[in-house]
Amino acid sequence: MPIEVPKADSLHDLFSLKGKVVVVTGASGPIGIGIEAARGCAEMGADLAISYSSRAKGGEDNAKELSEKYGIKCKAYKCQVGDWDNVQAFVNDVIKDFGRIDVFIANAGKTADNGILDASVDDWREVINTDLTGTFYCAKAVGHHFRERKTGSLVITASMSGHIANFPQEQTSYNVAKAGCIHLTKSLANEWRDFARVNCVSPGYIDTGLSDFVDQKIQDLWKSMIPMGRDAKAKELKGAYVYLASDASSYTTGTDIVIDGGYTTR
Repeated sequence: MPIEVPKADSLHDLFSLKGKVVVVTGASGPIGIGIEAARGCAEMGADLAISYSSRAKGGEDNAKELSEKYGIKCKAYKCQVGDWDNVQAFVNDVIKDFGRIDVFIANAGKTADNGILDASVDDWREVINTDLTGTFYCAKAVGHHFRERKTGSLVITASMSGHIANFPQEQTSYNVAKAGCIHLTKSLANEWRDFARVNCVSPGYIDTGLSDFVDQKIQDLWKSMIPMGRDAKAKELKGAYVYLASDASSYTTGTDIVIDGGYTTR
């Protein structure tokens, strides 16, 4: 059976996430993409399960902030997305604690700081295992739940780096992993067409603090290549995540929303 047209007519109701349970992985930072996606969903009324890998305090602090500020239920969980058993246990724990999962935002990821010749084989494995295989693990774990309930929305954080080769930094493993995430999105949208929607967001350069180690001259070169002339703040992405999580996007699947200040137009 095809996914049904939502009953709501007003845009306010279509965008509402009240009564829905949303999972966001990689949401332990104070200003990262994960926490901003979670904030957007909380603003629209969703209950939230967020995950962290190593920053337990960050995850717990974010869960506390979200529940207190927006009056919703939020719980933080430790999850290593590159470990299948860990991901499966995480999804099962969330279903046990919240009763179900309506939306899963697979956001956890790892950057690369070398090309393939200057990086080790283990470096390659770590990036691919976290960014691509980890996303697959999340999809597989929650996909069974979506199929059983005949409803669900999976939103993957990809990257403009899945479309282009960034310059001048070398990050082939990351580019390959994110290109894989985009095609995983399209493939799953077809595979899950009878019960769930699958989409991705491809951010450009986002000011999350993760690139602070990069030489300022290189950062200036990046900005010169962006038509809008600046990096984005992560809060500029949350509208896209809310759209894809909500019934406002009921006829949107297999889509990649590129939010890059125009970088990929050049």
